Amino acid sequence: MTEDAAELSPERERELIEQLRSLRRQIDGELSQVIIGQKDVVKQLLVSLLSGGHCLITGAPGLAKTLLVKSIAQLFELKFNRIQFTPDLMPADITGTEVLEEDGAGHRSMRFIKGPIFANVLLADEINRTPPKTQSALLEAMQEHQVTAAGRRYILEEPFFVLATQNPIEMEGTYPLPEAQLDRFMFNVLIDYLPEDDEVAVVQQTTSRRVHQIQPLFEGSVIRDFHQIVQRVPIADEVVRYAVRLAAASRPGQKYAPAFVNEYVSWGAGLRAGQNLVLGGKALALLDGRPFVSTKDIQSLAHPVLRHRILPNYKAEAQGMTIESVISQLLDTVEHPKREAVA
Repeated sequence: MTEDAAELSPERERELIEQLRSLRRQIDGELSQVIIGQKDVVKQLLVSLLSGGHCLITGAPGLAKTLLVKSIAQLFELKFNRIQFTPDLMPADITGTEVLEEDGAGHRSMRFIKGPIFANVLLADEINRTPPKTQSALLEAMQEHQVTAAGRRYILEEPFFVLATQNPIEMEGTYPLPEAQLDRFMFNVLIDYLPEDDEVAVVQQTTSRRVHQIQPLFEGSVIRDFHQIVQRVPIADEVVRYAVRLAAASRPGQKYAPAFVNEYVSWGAGLRAGQNLVLGGKALALLDGRPFVSTKDIQSLAHPVLRHRILPNYKAEAQGMTIESVISQLLDTVEHPKREAVA
């Protein structure tokens, strides 16, 4: 939530909560017309949208990542832009550039032409295929919701979300994102291949003449209001402590780190992990129409929050220990809170 966001009245808050609750099935219905399966992926992207966080989407080519992001943008009437990252892409290709213009009287002046980053939803496609200099052009926008060009600051229109995709195959010639930039993404959403029946449905749908247009259900401006509502969702102190301990347990050499973390992990999750577990849990509770955050909310978001924040060591790779198995063991190891409800 930005500093200049207007305070939401209790009446407006109740109205939006009721609107989200009444349209929840319709949201799923609209998206299911163009996106077959991937229910967990859709829910995670909706949670990030309501929370105000950015997403990293990992998956093989041809799994409808672009269509999914574009459909969610249409659902909320948000301006959508897509950037195909390539090795020769320059920062100005993203943020924009200044050009010299001359009017009818012969006066010359500089005018800033906005780049594709000036959108509500920006799909940064294959972000790991462009050099670090261009990748870093996203950092200021993601953190500060602004860009700086030729010494001048330009504020991005709210809401602003970056959804970056990366291809897990063909890693030769790519530029892996540094840990500092990965940490700015709320989730790392994993898109996998569909079950056979869902894949058959996709093939039938995409090879016919049926084209479904997503019907907008919300105005884009309400997203900023939802950010405030999410922050107000109640959560018990014990559940917050559980989220913090789950993140802290992933750090080798620390007091509460399990033996398998010390053995197989070289670097664990930082402070943002706990923040995103709690904030995402609040958004998930709101999306599902529940009055407070439960332990299951935190657990269901552990994989997308932690998978890009934990770095296995060489021993883990040699023995086939994956990040997913490390997170699953953390969920089995960290003690659950005894009290979940909010008084």
